[in-house]
Order: sequence, then C-alpha cells, then structure tokens
Amino acid sequence: MIDEVGSLIRDAAATAVLPFFGHLESSDVTEKAPGELVTVADRRAEQILAEGLRPLLPGSVVVGEEGVAADPSLLDLLAGTAPVWLVDPVDGTANFAAGREPFAVMVALLEGGAARASWILDPVSDVLLTAEAGRGTYRDGVAVRTADGGSATVLRGAVMTRFLPPDLRESVLAGADRLGEILPGQHCAGREYADIVSGRQQFALFWRTLPWDHAPGVLLLTEAGGVARRLDGTPYHPADDRAGLLVAADERTWHQVRDTLLPEVARDAPL
Repeated sequence: MIDEVGSLIRDAAATAVLPFFGHLESSDVTEKAPGELVTVADRRAEQILAEGLRPLLPGSVVVGEEGVAADPSLLDLLAGTAPVWLVDPVDGTANFAAGREPFAVMVALLEGGAARASWILDPVSDVLLTAEAGRGTYRDGVAVRTADGGSATVLRGAVMTRFLPPDLRESVLAGADRLGEILPGQHCAGREYADIVSGRQQFALFWRTLPWDHAPGVLLLTEAGGVARRLDGTPYHPADDRAGLLVAADERTWHQVRDTLLPEVARDAPL
C-alpha cells in the first residue's frame, strides 16, 4: 500500500497541482476564510486522492482539508472506528498561489485514531517521504534517521509566530538569542518536518495544529527518531484539537528548546 499511495499522490501532483504552479488565473484562487486561500489545484488534487484512496481500504473514509472547509462535521470521523485517510492536497497554499515554493502533498492513514502510515511529497523535486508505524521512515525507499541535534553548536529551527498568543510570543523572542537561529517558518508544515528529518534544522514550534498539517509529519519524524509533543509534554494525537506543538530531532533538543523558549510552560508542565 505504501507504493500504491505514493503513486497516487504523484499522479495527483502531476495532474492537478504542477500544471497550475505559476500559471494560476485570478479566478483560480479564492478566500475560503479570512486569510485562508484555496485554489483550483487544492480542490482537484483532493478529489483525485479521495477517489483513489477509498478503494485501497474498503470501509475507509477521507477527511480532507477542503472537505472539512465545506463540512466541518467530517472532523468527527477522526474519533470513529473506520480507517481515516487524512489529506492535505496542497500544503502551503499561500506559497503555491504566489508561485513560489515550498508546498507539498500530504496523506496520513489513521486506524483507531492513531497514524499508521504517512506520505509527504515535494511535487517540484519529486522527493517522497514515507513512514509506517514501527517500520521507520524512508526517502524514496531509502531509510533515513534524524541527526542528533545535541551535536549542533547552534540550534536552528522555525517558530510560527503568526498565531502565537502575545505572552508566548514575547517569551519566544526573549529566549531566541540564547538558543540559536530562529527562523520565521516556511508556511508549509510538510517542509518543516522534512527539514528536521534531513538535518537542515533541528526543531519547529507550531501553534495551530490542524490534523492534516501534522499527522503525516509527526509520524515521519517520530519514526525517524525525532520527538513530537504538546507544549506540556503530553503526546500528540490527531483528534486532539488543542493548540501548541513542539517537534524536534531528538529528546534532548526538544527539552532544550522548550525550556529556553517557553520556560513558564516547562515549569508548569506535569512531571
């Protein structure tokens, strides 16, 4: 199934995403919510993926970003008993709509509410990351592991400050100089996860945690040896709609980043 889904994702990217990259008309881009764009590529790719994924696992359901935008009750399926395909047809839509990278196509398979497999495709480079629970993470079929972030002289990571509450934003900015290089984020969660797996950066701090943005990447990262937890240290779960998620290349880096950027959260976290 890993290869079948990978082929389906590549087909959706080639058919519905790449042809529009840099060639969108104004009528191809709309605002589905204040500050939230959707393009014709998002909708077409999600349709292709949904139609191809359901037959691979009889009885499964699809929860896609654009489907939820039209019917928010679809999120209730994450807590149900049927296998769920989580789909983000174009992660990084704002980048895509502006004709720039990065953007990605992401899928995760949930069973019993937990991620069992995931896929992140960079359509431009055609690099596909895949993971299966308990079986590791692969880049185009080659096993990959995260680097030990503790060996880095200066930590490098992204903090998505746009949605951070003011008090947390102040804490992050105050601790940034003590930690290392803080990046503003690439507006594409799939690239943030891929960059941690590859060693380009060691961590990322998110506030919004929409399931299609994070379930695929969390499984990829943790199967590669990384760590993904809520800010209080509790496990990430796709159906959990709480805000705040810190992901890192390893355990030591996760604690170093939280203790430096969010000392009050670390102090109040359960032991």
